[in-house]
Amino acid sequence: MPTMPKSLFWTRTDTAGAEHALFDDGRGLTARGTLTAVDPIPYTCRYQLATDPEWATLRAEVEAEGTGWLRSVRLERVTDGWRVTTAEQGDLDAALRAAGHPPVGLPGTDDPDRLAGAVDVDLGGAALFNALPVRRLGLPRAAADTPHRIDVAWVLVPSLLVLPAEQVYTPLGPGRVRFTSDTFTADIDLDGDGYVVRYPGLAERVDPR
Repeated sequence: MPTMPKSLFWTRTDTAGAEHALFDDGRGLTARGTLTAVDPIPYTCRYQLATDPEWATLRAEVEAEGTGWLRSVRLERVTDGWRVTTAEQGDLDAALRAAGHPPVGLPGTDDPDRLAGAVDVDLGGAALFNALPVRRLGLPRAAADTPHRIDVAWVLVPSLLVLPAEQVYTPLGPGRVRFTSDTFTADIDLDGDGYVVRYPGLAERVDPR
């Protein structure tokens, strides 16, 4: 596995947890990272991501693991949409029920055709993935207050259920973009390369001292 020249670290602000991403963005983005969180039950999530030179997602592989269960999902762009493959060991639903939470069902999607319009993958709780549409659409240099509507393949954690979702990114000026999905809105602070510095209600970046 090749080494990565860059890394970023975020602490979660919605729950106890963190994200550490290692990546190379010299020609598109190649990345791998780890998420940890305690809600709804403690889990570790590992991901690998690859885009083309224009930052459109080519492949995303995600694995989530907790006590007594392990799930994985792989999304790979193909000619007419996305190929989605999954695997599961143990029983996440049983672990959720034991903690007083409702079951979440199977990982992946039963209808990959619903993802056909998606260019980006968005992994729940992972701040790195917001850079994909930001860089692909050139939002750091885009006109302010012009909304950009996109379709994404949204991967929920820890279930790894994959859903089609519409998101809107609206540049607000240098270093800031408004993110909207359904009824949720957040004004995200970005660095000069388009990576999240502060995502209200989700994460804040921690830089080395």
